[in-house]
Amino acid sequence: MSHDGIGPRAVLRSVAFLTAGMLTVPALAGCGSEDPAGEPLAGADVAAADRSDIADGGTLRWAVDTVPDTLNTFQADADTTTARIAEAVLPSMYRTDGRGRAVRNADYLASADVVDTEPKQVVVYRLAQQAVWSDGREIGAADFAAQWRALSGKDTAYWTARNAGYDRIEKVERGRNDLEVKVTFSRPYADWKSLFSPLYPKEVMGAPDSFNDGARKKLKVTAGPFTVDKVDTKEDEVVLTRNPRWWGRAARLQKIVLRAVPHDKRVSALSDGTLDLAEIDPEAARRITVAALPQDGNTPLMGPEADRSAADALHSWAVANGSDEDAADEEISAREKLRKKAEKYARQQKALGGFEVRKSLEPAYTQLALNGAEGPLSDERVRRAVARALDREDLAGAVLKPLGLPAEPVGSHLALSGQAAYSDSSGALGKPDAKEARALLSDAGWVPGGPVKEEKDSKKDEGEEAAGSEADKEDTKDSGGSEDSGDGDDGTYVVGEDDGRNHGTGDGKAPHDSGTGQLKQGGAPAGAYAPKGTAAPARADTAPVAKDGKALVLRFVLPSGPGSKTLETVAGRIAEMLERIGIRADISQVDNDSYFKDHIASGDFDLALYSWPATAFPATDARPVYSKPVPAADGSLNVEQNWTRVGTDQVDQLFDQAIATLDDSERRDLIRKADSRIWAAAGSIPLYQRPQLVAARKNLANAGAFGFATPVYEDMGFLKKSAQGPEGSPGAGNSDSGS
Repeated sequence: MSHDGIGPRAVLRSVAFLTAGMLTVPALAGCGSEDPAGEPLAGADVAAADRSDIADGGTLRWAVDTVPDTLNTFQADADTTTARIAEAVLPSMYRTDGRGRAVRNADYLASADVVDTEPKQVVVYRLAQQAVWSDGREIGAADFAAQWRALSGKDTAYWTARNAGYDRIEKVERGRNDLEVKVTFSRPYADWKSLFSPLYPKEVMGAPDSFNDGARKKLKVTAGPFTVDKVDTKEDEVVLTRNPRWWGRAARLQKIVLRAVPHDKRVSALSDGTLDLAEIDPEAARRITVAALPQDGNTPLMGPEADRSAADALHSWAVANGSDEDAADEEISAREKLRKKAEKYARQQKALGGFEVRKSLEPAYTQLALNGAEGPLSDERVRRAVARALDREDLAGAVLKPLGLPAEPVGSHLALSGQAAYSDSSGALGKPDAKEARALLSDAGWVPGGPVKEEKDSKKDEGEEAAGSEADKEDTKDSGGSEDSGDGDDGTYVVGEDDGRNHGTGDGKAPHDSGTGQLKQGGAPAGAYAPKGTAAPARADTAPVAKDGKALVLRFVLPSGPGSKTLETVAGRIAEMLERIGIRADISQVDNDSYFKDHIASGDFDLALYSWPATAFPATDARPVYSKPVPAADGSLNVEQNWTRVGTDQVDQLFDQAIATLDDSERRDLIRKADSRIWAAAGSIPLYQRPQLVAARKNLANAGAFGFATPVYEDMGFLKKSAQGPEGSPGAGNSDSGS
């Protein structure tokens, strides 16, 4: 799973990362005349400008998370930087528009059509006449055929991460002329537009050695507006330069430098002039917003400047009151440290005045994952109770409202608002209802105020434990009591986000274990329990539930480290909501680097927060995320990317039908039906679309928060001085930036 940002679909599902019974699923939304797909909740924010207003030349320094280990997007260790490079330097037959839908890329493709469906599906690609590789050779059928053979899965010498779609191709051949490529499928494939994007040259795909090793650190042959000049691991950057053989609209920039900068270092890099564009967190966004405000004498001191003022006052008081010399020296030293800190802060703020925050919503959503493999959550009734305890509007508002972004909960696992397949199918699960949630728990045998066996010291004896994951409770902490920080960024995970503090309400809080080994129920004394069927006393609706002598406690695992505040906030609110129906969530933060490998992928959690991208091809890309786990030959469980371990045969069948259905309308209906049943199984609960905050130099055009849209690299650039308004950047700090 990718940790930061979103790349093309080539990477999205491969690096990300239901047992419903026969449930009555409500009629799907959108059966009337209104399009259930709706509009995107937020559009791109890129400071759009006409190419004629953009200066020729300049270097864009763009922050990325990593210098990639490979430039081959089809390998397992490809990341979002790999994908970004591929967008700029390689052909893609289709790209994504502002509504998250696949559209033909006219620079490479004159047309593409399904010309036959019987006896086999046949697609004919007609390539753009001027489309050539950087070595002058025409892009053609040989490149398509080499990529199909490499990714078909038939030759295990190729170390491929995925072959979805390519495994359905029967043959690739030249059409009526050099500009035609004829692709025949052995089985119908509705998502054929997902193929050959990106397209690598036959020099890369033609042999296992060149595929496995040749394209890891360099691409000798490319075919985009830019080409790879160098991958510099010492300087932590990848340099892209204009492609002299590019036949489309000429790139306005001379260079794009993709520079690996940690998120917590990006404000410094922006202010010292070494970055022009960077995704940032809410705290950095606030600093940039404040820096852009007009300053006057009435502006109160903030941050280090306030600290310096306080230090000056303290020193003056010490001198006036005759403090000894050592104490005075200590005060002077403290004052000087704060003064330097304040001066650095002030310099940064002045430099940050040349930037602005561009914001949108990423094509990804954060979900609550419920591990249905074992423990209480293996019971569908308990999962549904958890889901119906959630106020998803409250959770979305906590993350997005402080950022001024639309705060609507996501209604689909398979698409986002504005995409063709989107429809709010959350009604299949039911609206938030604490009373119904408690009834579901009761039906599953979890009763309020039930007796709980005394727990022994878990460090000394592995005796009776609270129900839930049997994983080590080390680093587990109670979720109650801390305040909401208000941070709204999704942190570093696609998979993920955070700000998990419990928003306790005092009197409405359910009682915890008293320490006697028995849970108190309302005002009843410890140990006093009414016979089964007796009416519950006051506040029994919020009393902790128990079964077979164990309280219902769920281990809620979160990543630690920078960028985790949003997830912590969300987790804290969820813990409070669950507490109201008698479930305790023990929030445990684990090492950021091991979060997925050692916890999510291995199933070492009860509850978790992480994000999935939404793509234009949900029938293909979402299937491994929601397909039913199956036993492997060695007795293990093959879960693909379904980390919740919850799936149904019916969902799998609907995906299979959708992938083979060429009619767009019928396929959308099948995808929406599959989504309804995923909701009903309650293995994962979509919460909100991830915020996208980008700091951009004020005179940088056609770049920023792209939302759904694939970036148009050739149109990015710095405005001519004649095109800059009075609020234009006062100087980019880089003579090569076009400012």
